[in-house]
Amino acid sequence: MKKNARHLHPSLSIDKAPSDVFMNFDAFLSNTETRVHCHPWGQVQLISGGILEMEAQDTRFLAPPHLAIWVPAGVMHCSFNRKPLEYCSLNIAHQLTSSLPEKTSLIKVTPIVSAIIEDFRHRQVNVAHDEKDLRLVQVLLDQLSTQSAEHHFLPTTNNKYLAPILAAIEDDPTDDCSLKEWAQRVHTTERTLARYCQSDLGMSFTEWRLRVRYLHSMDLLRKGHSVKEVALTLGYNQASPFITMFKKYSGQTPEQYKNKLL
Repeated sequence: MKKNARHLHPSLSIDKAPSDVFMNFDAFLSNTETRVHCHPWGQVQLISGGILEMEAQDTRFLAPPHLAIWVPAGVMHCSFNRKPLEYCSLNIAHQLTSSLPEKTSLIKVTPIVSAIIEDFRHRQVNVAHDEKDLRLVQVLLDQLSTQSAEHHFLPTTNNKYLAPILAAIEDDPTDDCSLKEWAQRVHTTERTLARYCQSDLGMSFTEWRLRVRYLHSMDLLRKGHSVKEVALTLGYNQASPFITMFKKYSGQTPEQYKNKLL
């Protein structure tokens, strides 16, 4: 995603984990980045309100609120967010992470996970001590370990034909040029671009652009635009197909997303 001047977030120094599972809650300002670092424990990074971008293992991971970023122990990483967001890191001792992916991945955030994290945030619980909270932590671990992981939500490529197209669409998600028109601009064929989309991105051009528009729609909703206004901005003739698209990725309607922000 396009980046402006960044604010460096102060590093959190923890010499020794206070528990096998502990949480850190924070609120990140716009254009905040973290230093390159790693942990001796695994870390699930969950957000609400914005989009978290991370670089780990030479790969960019882009996580909207319905996806968490899982970072295994010892993996060097840094993160960036363009918009303000509420942040939580769920830190898990290495011996408890055997059911989680071996590599940095995106994991679906279920409504149960969101509810438990928000409950802990509201009660300012960083480490579970009583029996009830220990059970909630176990539910968190169970929920996260049963979710299928994906490597990318919005994959990128250095392909000489695709790279400038993807950059242009990220800069202007409302661009409605067809794949055929893009092929003419970069001096290749539509069939060639479609093949590169599948081989380099793992998805069609249409699917990739829909995901960019979904991310853009969250930004517009956060700024106070109505669902209908966002739908029209993204090129829909009416709100219902936009609502269907939004719910496909987030698991909730645009109106429900707006209500959570409030």
